[in-house]
Amino acid sequence: MSVHLQNDYLWGVPTLSVIIPTYNEEAYIEAALRSVWFADEIIAIDSYSTDATPEILKKYATVFLQREFDNFSNQKNHALQHATCDWVLFLDADERITYPLQMEIKKAMEEEKHQGYKLNFPHFYMNRFLYHHSSNVLRLVKREGTQYTGLVHEKLQVDGSIGSLKTPVLHFTYKGLEHYIEKRESYAWFQAEQLEKKNKKATLFLLFFKPSWRFFSSYVLKGGFKDGIPGLSISAINAYGVFQRYAKLILLKRGMR
Repeated sequence: MSVHLQNDYLWGVPTLSVIIPTYNEEAYIEAALRSVWFADEIIAIDSYSTDATPEILKKYATVFLQREFDNFSNQKNHALQHATCDWVLFLDADERITYPLQMEIKKAMEEEKHQGYKLNFPHFYMNRFLYHHSSNVLRLVKREGTQYTGLVHEKLQVDGSIGSLKTPVLHFTYKGLEHYIEKRESYAWFQAEQLEKKNKKATLFLLFFKPSWRFFSSYVLKGGFKDGIPGLSISAINAYGVFQRYAKLILLKRGMR
């Protein structure tokens, strides 16, 4: 146990574990690790990266784990078993915690008004942050009674109320248009496979209405049009991603993959 962690226990200051899952993130991971220097422990769980990610993690992580990836929930729950602090913050390799957010996190842990807090993640795309294409995701939680459930859209469960922090996380979501489309393609296959396991069917309603609704919701209802051309681009690609999910489900049903 570090001197820092011992002192926190001594003075009754709430302690923080940061959990970071990785796979081939050598270009991003060091900046993420540096941004959580204030944590009492950093737990890295790597899916056997083939680049320099493990070497970088070992320089900063309090606990370095490697585990074959099966799904997001199991991966994070495995790391959670190694956490020892009062609170846990889940962070991805392409995310950064700014100093103002550090202060807000510390204040939230000390006040303990809630058992968990959602963080705001504006998407970074075409060299700008899109504040109308953002996600509010539960990431900061009390360790006791916490676990992830679900395979495709993993969900963090907590025992108690949930609040929200205001300062956004710097989330370098996509490296460019081609990278974004590739991620949508890969994710669509994964979602289609999970739907097939549940014996779901792709109907005309799902193929056409759901993509249209995704575009309308993203671009109009959530104000994506205020983000200019990048906002239009992301709304269109997200809608196409929904279409891909069900189109690929049809291919799987017909044994065409």
